[in-house]
Amino acid sequence: MVQDTKAAARIVGRNKPPVAAALDQQQLVGAYRTMLLIRRFEEKAGQLYGMGLIGGFCHLYIGQEAVVVGIQSQLVPGDQVITSYRDHGHMLACGMEARGVMAELTGRAGGYSRGKGGSMHMFSREKAFYGGHGIVGAQVSLGAGLAFANWYRGDGHIAATYFGEGAANQGQVYESLNLAALFKLPCIFVIENNKYSMGTSQERASAARDFSQNGAAWGIPGEQVDGMDVRTVAAAAARAAAHCRAGRGPYLLEVQTYRYRGHSMSDPAKYRTREEVQKMREQRDCIDTLRKILLEGGVEEAALKKIDDEVKAIVQDSADFAQASPEPDPSELWTDILLDSPRASVEAK
Repeated sequence: MVQDTKAAARIVGRNKPPVAAALDQQQLVGAYRTMLLIRRFEEKAGQLYGMGLIGGFCHLYIGQEAVVVGIQSQLVPGDQVITSYRDHGHMLACGMEARGVMAELTGRAGGYSRGKGGSMHMFSREKAFYGGHGIVGAQVSLGAGLAFANWYRGDGHIAATYFGEGAANQGQVYESLNLAALFKLPCIFVIENNKYSMGTSQERASAARDFSQNGAAWGIPGEQVDGMDVRTVAAAAARAAAHCRAGRGPYLLEVQTYRYRGHSMSDPAKYRTREEVQKMREQRDCIDTLRKILLEGGVEEAALKKIDDEVKAIVQDSADFAQASPEPDPSELWTDILLDSPRASVEAK
């Protein structure tokens, strides 16, 4: 069992070339709001899970908010997003409504998948969010497929494909990297390295110590990024997006972050010490860090307090909406099973 607090708390930015800041102050305020929304939403989801209103698996994103917010800041409408089961933060960062996400978590008809997908399987075609996938690493090959569609159409869009360090050594991940490099697909592969895959530390599970080099065999450029600073993530995402949009192929970012809660709500996280988690909270919290930056930059305390109040109201409203929303009608068991396309109808005749 590895409980090296110093090793777990050490976040590095090796391989990162110096660049100008990707976010101005107004954008940083927006990033703060989104990060705080994710944090408060996940805290409320944890409460509802404890009350028995959310069933099944529930993987919270608390601690990792700067990763998705930084990456999403460099995407444009039409760019796709796909991720793993720790996905609520990605949904909110994509602009999906808190009401619909919370309703889906509670299995209600007002949810994004009409109560049939739950925590790990909800989608939004409008926001180009393609899940939420429960099988470790499965979304990576799907993300390469989304990028392939962009390459085929020549539409200039890119696919942001998120996965954890626990999935980084899956065979299908390497197959996807190979295909993406071969066709020069516009795909940003984002490894969210939170140090622990379920209950096993990175040091015990992987011979690799630098996941940013996982694509080196195929010539895919990669960076290790400080995932506890949204500015650093956004700057790296800007480089990655520019690389992809220029037709130069995929880009890999290992974003080093940390989750405060267990792997899922059922995980007591006894494989690490309380001191380790507390040190990260006190010294490296991404929201506290950004808050200090904004205050030092001239943003008034009252403005941040207003944001906090607005976010709390949105989250409470989402919880109220979810609990008031009805459960799915039994007829929903027979929907969303087959796609009856016009072409299929014509061929059937």
